[in-house]
Amino acid sequence: MGLVKLVEVHDEGQLALLKSLLDGNGIAYFVQNEHFGSLYPGSASPLNARVVMVPESELGRAEVLLGQWTASTGGQEAS
Repeated sequence: MGLVKLVEVHDEGQLALLKSLLDGNGIAYFVQNEHFGSLYPGSASPLNARVVMVPESELGRAEVLLGQWTASTGGQEAS
């Protein structure tokens, strides 16, 4: 069982909210480029993208939470 990509996040605020949502629901995660990506804030560079990864077994649950979060924010979510 490995980690799979849930979403790419380019905004620090969205990343903080998503991490809180996953933490609150007991879903383990890893953020690739979590600290490196903040070196160039506001940049749309691929170097700035943080990739949120979750265990393959939790992907379905994480996608449901992400969908609910997206619906509650009016479609303004991570890409």
